[in-house]
Amino acid sequence: MKLNTPAWWYRRDRRQGVVLRMLLTPAGWIWAAATARRIARARPVDPGVPVISIGNLTVGGSGKTPVAMETLRLLRAGGNEAHALSRGYGGRLEGPLRVDPAVHTAADVGDEPLMLATGAPAWIAGDRVAGARAAAAAGARCLVLDDAHQNPNLTKTLSLVVVDGETRDEEWPFGDGAVFPAGPMREPLKVGLARADAVIVLLPADLPEVDLELRAVFGDLPVFVARLAAEAAPPPGPQLGFAGIAKPWKVERALKAAGCDLVDFAAFPDHAAYSEGELTALADRAAVFDAGLITTEKDWVRLPPEWRARVTSWPVRARFEREAEFRDWLSAAISMARDQD
Repeated sequence: MKLNTPAWWYRRDRRQGVVLRMLLTPAGWIWAAATARRIARARPVDPGVPVISIGNLTVGGSGKTPVAMETLRLLRAGGNEAHALSRGYGGRLEGPLRVDPAVHTAADVGDEPLMLATGAPAWIAGDRVAGARAAAAAGARCLVLDDAHQNPNLTKTLSLVVVDGETRDEEWPFGDGAVFPAGPMREPLKVGLARADAVIVLLPADLPEVDLELRAVFGDLPVFVARLAAEAAPPPGPQLGFAGIAKPWKVERALKAAGCDLVDFAAFPDHAAYSEGELTALADRAAVFDAGLITTEKDWVRLPPEWRARVTSWPVRARFEREAEFRDWLSAAISMARDQD
């Protein structure tokens, strides 16, 4: 059973959720040790093409998939035949296989690969090495790995860590630094940053700049700033929003900031598979307010086809503030990797 992401994970005040923290901290120690051991024991395989890893240090909610989509777009615009590779979390198919949005559903391959496949060839594979080889054999000249910072099985040309840059009130992207399940961290902050080549801080449109305290955390690592921008304004009139992502409260906040007449909002667990009963209940609730239904693109691709016509998808895209600098930095790393082969 999937559970909602606890908001107290992202609070620096240790008084939030104090009892649960105490109970779950030993499990966090075990998780961190297991991750470190798995990475240390791995023997990464070179798939024969440059590999750009897009990952994060926390359990979901950093915006790595929009960043992966934008990285793919920039690489392909620069003449690199870049393909996406994902493990296909939430899908029933193991792969390796190329995702076809006209054929596959989120139940088959997961929601994130379907999004990636809208802009570039995308592959899923439970075995990343097998997936990388399949993509390379099909013509990929560069691979962008989605959610791979803690996966050590492939030799990486670059490891990019995406960080949620919102630091409102007492919210902090890393909480108090506790490792899952006591907090949001997949591994201790310093350990994860030590394997990174750069940090991408993702900001919403209404935050002017990266918090100086947050920027100082990254030390000498290159820091690139990207912003989430909606592709279109929310539809007019009252709307009932819902989302099943790691931080659903951010969707509610973003819709309101974009001027949406949001009459109510329902939060679901990350990667939620919406049942007919849940969707009917949402529609009934919206009818009370004579409102439409609106959700994220990631949620929309998980809806049954008959419900997609009844729900508005509100897609957002990541855009780099210094796009040319980031693109040139990527290209230089890829060219160097190819020269060394």
